[in-house]
Amino acid sequence: MGPAPAGAKHRAAAGDPEVMELALEDTRQEGKKEYSKKCTLVGSPMESLLQPVKLSQAELYKEPTNEELNRLRETESLFHSSLLRLQVEELLKEVRLSEKKKERIDAFLREVNQRVLKVPSTPKTQLTDQTWLPAGVRVPLHQVPYTVKGSFCFLPPAQVTVVGSYLLGTCVRPDINVDMAVTMPKELLQDKDGLNQRYFRKRALYLAQLAHHLGQDPFFGSVRFSYTNGCHLKPSLLLRPHGKDERLVTVRLHPCPPPDFFRPCRLLPSKNNVRSAWYRGQSPPGDGSPEPPTPHYNTWVLQDMALESHVQLLSTVLGSALGLKDGVALLKVWLRQRELDKGLGGFSGFLVSMLVAFLVSTRKIHTTMSGYQVLRSVLQFLATTDLTVNGISLCLSSDPSLPALADFHQAFSVVFLDSSGCLNLCADVTASTYHQVQHEARLSMALLDSRADDGFQFLLMTPKPMIRAFDHVLHLHPLSRLQAACHRLKLWPELQDLGGDYVSAALGSLTTLLEQGLGSRLHLLAHSRPPVLEWDISQDPPKHRDSGTLTLGLLLRPEGLTSVLELGPEANQPEAADFRQFWGFLSELRRFQDGAIREAVVWEAASMAQKRLIPHQVVTHLLALHADIPDTCVHYVGGLLDALIQSPKEPSNTKGHMVVSQSGELVMVPNVEAILEDFAILGEGLVQAVEARSERWTV
Repeated sequence: MGPAPAGAKHRAAAGDPEVMELALEDTRQEGKKEYSKKCTLVGSPMESLLQPVKLSQAELYKEPTNEELNRLRETESLFHSSLLRLQVEELLKEVRLSEKKKERIDAFLREVNQRVLKVPSTPKTQLTDQTWLPAGVRVPLHQVPYTVKGSFCFLPPAQVTVVGSYLLGTCVRPDINVDMAVTMPKELLQDKDGLNQRYFRKRALYLAQLAHHLGQDPFFGSVRFSYTNGCHLKPSLLLRPHGKDERLVTVRLHPCPPPDFFRPCRLLPSKNNVRSAWYRGQSPPGDGSPEPPTPHYNTWVLQDMALESHVQLLSTVLGSALGLKDGVALLKVWLRQRELDKGLGGFSGFLVSMLVAFLVSTRKIHTTMSGYQVLRSVLQFLATTDLTVNGISLCLSSDPSLPALADFHQAFSVVFLDSSGCLNLCADVTASTYHQVQHEARLSMALLDSRADDGFQFLLMTPKPMIRAFDHVLHLHPLSRLQAACHRLKLWPELQDLGGDYVSAALGSLTTLLEQGLGSRLHLLAHSRPPVLEWDISQDPPKHRDSGTLTLGLLLRPEGLTSVLELGPEANQPEAADFRQFWGFLSELRRFQDGAIREAVVWEAASMAQKRLIPHQVVTHLLALHADIPDTCVHYVGGLLDALIQSPKEPSNTKGHMVVSQSGELVMVPNVEAILEDFAILGEGLVQAVEARSERWTV
């Protein structure tokens, strides 16, 4: 038979039990040798952990590589410390989208594009004839007044494009929203559609037809309406995927006119595009007085026309500059933690992106900067630049037909013009909101300059809602009272401009009224409007009074806060009549020790706790006198800690003291332990009271 092959001998030897034990033992020895180079594993409980790596002398003192040297130089020049760089990098990893999610979102966007382009057309009808609408969908717009000229027919969109932060790579988690501009065909619009809300009516009807057909598609898990940045004249359609990806992304469809369809010269802030005879139902006055301008109405039309041009500008500026994109992402986190980007008039992430583009154009930011440097540069600019006084512009044209910055300052509180020179990007931002942004920017710059170890935590990781940022907070509810306030303050032009939004119309007058009344007591007054929630396509759009509660925050100055006297002008001066008209029946003539006779208001406050609540008396008196808002509609939050710092009982003479013997005599000395214990109890009570009250007044 002959000898067995060598391979057979080897297989036989390997199958032998003794040989298998030897092979396993050799494997164990080799594994131990290999592993012992990195760590030592022992059997005791304390020694079962991995031990430090043992490096040779050459490895320990090896020269750093070029990549490591470059990173050290970047850390030294672009960041305060290595710890700050690590914190910023980890935060950016958390808020960025992963590549896998981007692929799934891109696939969903392609499907949305195809389905939107396939929505069928409808026959041509008058704008007031809406019988063609299916029963399961409502027009997402308050059509007041209902009668309006013009015709409408749905036609498939001319173009569907992705706009906004997702395309630029600057969107941040957790809420991923992708904006898509749906360009309506020219055949759908007419030259005079810019008048009397005709364009906005057609825009809403266009969305209703899209919502009806997309809502029947099983590909979508949710089809709902919402307002664009809280504007009641500009609804949008929200689309979400079906199944497990429902929370992956929200696509927002924004109908818009073709580029350059409306002439910009007709939409300048000094022009009127909402006729008083149509809106109020009154015949125009025969004295030849001009129509009031409608700057906000005109701006909302211009915003739809500039969607694609703004994306092109930002794409050119940001481009491949990763540091600029990181800076925009950090600024969005900064705004979100302070709730400055929510609701109508918020300082949105889009405004921050355009501000970065402006600073790049003025060479205050360079494309090679890191995200942290961009954050510092923008905060420094916001802290030192008052756009309510000196506006800025991205427009480089010297066309004399374009309006000047002064013209925009007459129509808007905050001015920041885009590259066309006709659109104010901050048209909806109120002066109070911008001053709050300025205040937070100053605090953030002081925190960064201090180089505190916990500066990053306070700057970007800690939420700062209004209840934490202000001394006193007041809530106005119900909002329907503001409609009567508009009538009392005669704000008809503002209502006409804002499409009947009486909350926005009254907001500016109310903040100005309270700032004048609080005077030197007030350091900062800010407001907060909760964003209007989305609604089903089969429901009517929410009304203005359904937007929750209007919240005002008061940041007070210690100097003059407890003064019970409002000193007015002397009785023989012409300003005395204005003082009496402002304060009403509380104003009275008083003679002072220097012999002067002046108008004055004296507030009722006996204790120091009552003096600290004088702003409450000022607010309720002025709102009732000038805005017809009773004190029952003003829910004031302030002075909640006074009950804790006041002792409910008579203090004992021996509390916090103890008797000791000194030189044979009994002496009463402070009991330090008892005092510290009392302070600890007081601190716990203060924290519990603030947390409980904050939860109670959260709206």
